[in-house]
Amino acid sequence: MSSTNTKRGKIILFGDSITQMSFSAADCGWGAWIADRYQRRADVLNRGFSGYNSDWFLKFAATDEGQADLFDHDNVKIVTVFFGANDASDLTLNPRHHVPLERYKSNMKEIASLARGNFGEDINIIFIAPPPKDKYKDKATGKLERTLELSGQYAKALTEVAKELELPCLDVWSKMQDSSSSTKPWQEYLSDGLHLSAAGNKFVGEALIDLIDDLLPELAVTPCTYTGNINSSSRSSISMRRIAPWHDEIDHSNPEKSFRNLSLE
Repeated sequence: MSSTNTKRGKIILFGDSITQMSFSAADCGWGAWIADRYQRRADVLNRGFSGYNSDWFLKFAATDEGQADLFDHDNVKIVTVFFGANDASDLTLNPRHHVPLERYKSNMKEIASLARGNFGEDINIIFIAPPPKDKYKDKATGKLERTLELSGQYAKALTEVAKELELPCLDVWSKMQDSSSSTKPWQEYLSDGLHLSAAGNKFVGEALIDLIDDLLPELAVTPCTYTGNINSSSRSSISMRRIAPWHDEIDHSNPEKSFRNLSLE
């Protein structure tokens, strides 16, 4: 009997260390926010690779191991693509990670094409632009290999790619700075000038959920209006079906009845 579950949806997160660390318990990772929202409806698969730029990701994707790890999945509903933090490194100070701007744009298009080729033309792809950079953060290296200006150029380039491909883009670079205030400056969203703090992960997680709710309503999961709970029949989703009856749907006097007609259809 095959162990493949074709009913539970999947959400796949492609990216660099900001994605690899998105399941962090210590920093309340943004990927964990997505997994929490889609409890019992979708498995969230973390495919983030620390230190990678978009060039290296595509090199890995071209291997047999990469094909199996990244694309050998069924019933994929959403793919997020979150690169640029390393690509935007200064060419002189960090040639190891630097990817020229035009090639970065081309790489983003190729990743989208691979997602469509493997998961279907109607796969929901969400680009996520790199966050702003803070060279003065406590744990920052002090080297100007990554700057606010450079990350802004790559964020802008990604929004242009998204517009060209008619795909949504969460512009973290702009949204974080737009939300900044004297009591909560955007720098608080970064732990070391590059990676996300717990506050930054919360910001990205909530912003991504809001984007899905607004632009992909059929995939949104709505908590109970009255309690805010996401673990009972009071939550809803148009197409992200729950797995197994909710606890409050089970007839305790005849539990077999509640499980009688379950199938993978």
